[in-house]
Amino acid sequence: MAEAHQAVAFQFTVTPDGIDFHLSREALKNIYLSGITSWRKRLIRYKNGVLTGVYPASPSSWLIVVIAIMSTMYARIDPSMGMIDCIKKTLPVNGYLAVQTQTVLSAMLFATGLWVSLILVLRYILKMLLSYHGWMFEPHGRISRTTKIWATLVKMFSGRRPLLYSFQASLPRLPVPGVDDTIKRVSCGLNHTLVVSSDGMTVWAFGDGDYGKLGTGSCTVKCYPQDLLYVTPTHRQAARAGNAVHAMLIYRRKLDREEHSPMRALGIVPMCSYQMERMFNTTRIPGIETDFIQHLKDSKHMVVYHKGRFYKVWLHHGGRHLQPCELEMQFQKILDDKTEPQPGELKLAALTAGERIPWARARVKFFSQGINKVSLDAIEKAAIFMTLDEEEQGYDKEKLRSIDSYAKSLLHGKCYNRWFDKSFNLIAYKNGKLGINAEHSWADAPIVGHMWEFVLSTDHFQLGYTEEGHCKGDMNKMLSPPSKLKWDIPQECQDITESSYKMAKVIADDVDFHGCLFDDFGKGLIKKCRTSPDAFIQIALQLAHFRDKGEFCLTYEASMTRLFREGRTETVRSCTIESTAFVHAMENPDKTCNSNW
Repeated sequence: MAEAHQAVAFQFTVTPDGIDFHLSREALKNIYLSGITSWRKRLIRYKNGVLTGVYPASPSSWLIVVIAIMSTMYARIDPSMGMIDCIKKTLPVNGYLAVQTQTVLSAMLFATGLWVSLILVLRYILKMLLSYHGWMFEPHGRISRTTKIWATLVKMFSGRRPLLYSFQASLPRLPVPGVDDTIKRVSCGLNHTLVVSSDGMTVWAFGDGDYGKLGTGSCTVKCYPQDLLYVTPTHRQAARAGNAVHAMLIYRRKLDREEHSPMRALGIVPMCSYQMERMFNTTRIPGIETDFIQHLKDSKHMVVYHKGRFYKVWLHHGGRHLQPCELEMQFQKILDDKTEPQPGELKLAALTAGERIPWARARVKFFSQGINKVSLDAIEKAAIFMTLDEEEQGYDKEKLRSIDSYAKSLLHGKCYNRWFDKSFNLIAYKNGKLGINAEHSWADAPIVGHMWEFVLSTDHFQLGYTEEGHCKGDMNKMLSPPSKLKWDIPQECQDITESSYKMAKVIADDVDFHGCLFDDFGKGLIKKCRTSPDAFIQIALQLAHFRDKGEFCLTYEASMTRLFREGRTETVRSCTIESTAFVHAMENPDKTCNSNW
């Protein structure tokens, strides 16, 4: 009970002698610190907005321009060519200010306008420079003079110490190719796989659908960043989860403060950071016609799933993040809880794994009011969703060095122990292994991958564990315990849940995955042959498929377009005239490695 009272700032009781107030000093302190933290975040966001708004210049450069203009004025030189006098004549305060004050104010206004114009010119020049992509098509190790000059100019106009979103206004828009060029490229890509009609003509059909909407199909099978294969820092499930969640909170704080450096190709060309905005506090909401993304600026709790039960865990206390050891304590309480799931709770998350329309209708009918709405809000507005899994997973040396089971668990789990609508699910396995199940609509896989690399490195190199495998640090044992979410799921909703589960299970069972480690050689050897590792893998896939099936098929590789503003991915058709010619040559016994085919 003492822990529960920490959340109450004051209580009052009406007695015959009057009203009796009881104040909780600790709770009031937490409220005060929480308010300070909230205002600090607002100030940081405002400051970052100013810094990003004037980039590649800086606010201090405004003062330099003003001083320069004022200096020329005192030297009786008019750099504005009469514009300062025009501004002075149009000022509405002519009758209230001295002539010298009006001159100074006019000069400052002119300097501000000049400063803004210089920022726009710098951004335009940088955008033009970033529109050059000839560097991508040059051979490895042979950089042209043009590209060298371009790289120097990009560095010169990129400014210093950019924030995460500093380059957004300078990135070029993704160009749209012409229809004729598109048809020509599609034709080249399909020639190897199309069955031509009897009259030798190929029929083309172009859809007119709205491709800007989120689809309503199942979201079950996702991308799956894995844990370190050979290293498990601790086999304590709660401890590993505590360090991982704390590392994510550090990453989120740096994300909110825009302290992450923008990703740059070759260390020079900035990439769009737009997708990173919705990494945390984000949920995909089902709709009858289309889904939409719900993103909150901040969230101070997470939701944990364990053995069919959902728990809400606060991530802040006294204006600070919970320490790893405090998170471990909270997660251990969940693991030690022996209560059974409520009726309909065990497979409730299967609603997010099946078809979207039944889930959207069930959400409106059964989760729009009462305790179901409160509990669903807790999940959808959570910063992080985590599953404390009952299984043990990881790299299996005994089964042909396999990661089959591990990968399938991360891809879809049991179809009811992941909340597939969340931007990502953190999965902590019983043996201390970790993994992520990521939803794709809000961002592409590399965005989650950047965060995951940060989490693993922070866990291993910064946070660490005690000799017993627990999280380091001193904990506040008076924290409020995790609160179990309450549900009132009627039988009709349970039937819909079961139907969604069966549909998702069919999809999951249809996933045939086999992954093993290949260490005979790696990208180092491929690069020595002056070949792109990516191109090597793509051509190997073409050869392997042809040897297995005796024919070619439509093949695409995801291509990142983050060099453009708000770019996501496009498809590269790797089944080309050149790749098929290579495969035929490899299968032709009359060809040799020296043949000029």
